[in-house]
Amino acid sequence: MPLPIINSIATWILKKRIHQIELFIKYPNEVQEELLFSLVKTAENTVLGRQYDFFTIKSYETFAQRIPISTYEDLEPMIEQTRKGMQNIFWPTSIKWFAKSSGTTNAKSKFIPVSHEALENCHYKASKDLLSLYLNNNEDSQLFVGKSLRLGGSKELYQDNNTFFGDLSAILIDNMPIWAEFSSTPSNRVSLMGDWEIKLQAIVHETIHEDVTSLAGVPSWMLVLLNKVLEQTGKSNLLEIWPNAEVYFHGGVSFEPYREQYKNLFPKKDFNYYEIYNASEGFFAIQDQNNSDELLLMLDYGIFYEFIPMDTFGTASQKIVRLAEVELFKNYAVVITTNSGLWRYMIGDTVRFTSLNPYRIKVTGRTKHFINVFGEELIVENTDKALAQACLATQAEVIDYTVAPVFMSGKEKGAHEWMIEFKKAPQDYAEFSQILDSTLQSLNSDYEAKRRNNMTLNPLILNIARPQLFYDWLKDKDKLGGQHKIPRLSNERTYLEQLKSMQLTYTHS
Repeated sequence: MPLPIINSIATWILKKRIHQIELFIKYPNEVQEELLFSLVKTAENTVLGRQYDFFTIKSYETFAQRIPISTYEDLEPMIEQTRKGMQNIFWPTSIKWFAKSSGTTNAKSKFIPVSHEALENCHYKASKDLLSLYLNNNEDSQLFVGKSLRLGGSKELYQDNNTFFGDLSAILIDNMPIWAEFSSTPSNRVSLMGDWEIKLQAIVHETIHEDVTSLAGVPSWMLVLLNKVLEQTGKSNLLEIWPNAEVYFHGGVSFEPYREQYKNLFPKKDFNYYEIYNASEGFFAIQDQNNSDELLLMLDYGIFYEFIPMDTFGTASQKIVRLAEVELFKNYAVVITTNSGLWRYMIGDTVRFTSLNPYRIKVTGRTKHFINVFGEELIVENTDKALAQACLATQAEVIDYTVAPVFMSGKEKGAHEWMIEFKKAPQDYAEFSQILDSTLQSLNSDYEAKRRNNMTLNPLILNIARPQLFYDWLKDKDKLGGQHKIPRLSNERTYLEQLKSMQLTYTHS
């Protein structure tokens, strides 16, 4: 069958989903409530369901009163039992897949349960919805004339006690339908390679001769691959290799620090960028409009949402609200109940609602990744935006960064210490630091107050990382590829000190 006909048929099939998306946009709270009671009823005969008497839960209030908020550490004993072969503990259907994730808050590995329902009705459904929304917004798309370049995790799947664990991307690739491989590159064999550096070369070898129309992966790691492609081919930009490339689907880390670099890689005015928000625990939100930085919260993926306002998070007055009660522009920690048996589980992310009709969000950071040593309440969204502005103003390009506090000592005031690895360094580091600092003050009034007249915080300290410092740190921690990254912000100095010990430090302040 000719490729244009395949493209037309695939587009028609995928766009049939749009009216269902419009349904949950119109009735969001009803869809979420119905979903909650479906999850409760499905699991009422599990060990957990009997413990909390799911059978008698008939209202959200009872659900919230009876079941406590949980973290991975709370659920780990039950998850370990399931990994050893026991079933029906927190979800009734058999769970044999576990997404291995170190997260970014704990060096210890986490094994997130992935049920068949989550694979089909969350992750794969979301992948199709991403395409549906994109095609609905881009009528002339020729997405299926070529292939999608996917960049997944670097871990192989390992069998353990008749269960399997590995990167979520590896689990998804291993279980995807045969037709999906035909529309993707590299092959499953290469995608599932364990050694990131060998895999990187294999991906380049397989993809440079394909007609790539779309790309999907984490911005920082995709940049590594795309620069390798240019290095190998000797081309000046990627459209010389893949002239029909039209969209990059990205997630995992903020796109802001990398946006200008991608514009240089794909120098085409109508090239599209679509953001997604997913994790090992589920697929949560998708950009549903061209040229937008807001994500539509997807409400029919088997995930029930609750939110903790960050101004009460971790305090005696902490409160939890459901979707119908959220407010615009407040920062919330995300709590999920899922069709993999995660009940009122804190995923560690924070979001802000930018629209309530429909419910659209921006991801603002992590509950444990911020700096608030001096009352400045600095979040990743602030630093990503400020860094992007400083780069734009000085024609600099960044590979990676992390920030830590400099604690007060005696009469010495505090400060924030940055480690930045540049792909293209600014001509004047002092100018870069000044723009970075002033932009942070314009974005965050608490930081501005602490910086005013150096009242509490001295000017930031800028460390210039040697080439490949962040790559070497990740390699040393066995975290190359996938969604692994060093925490951008920390309330303590562990990560920064490790990086400083790995390079011959030279500092600009």
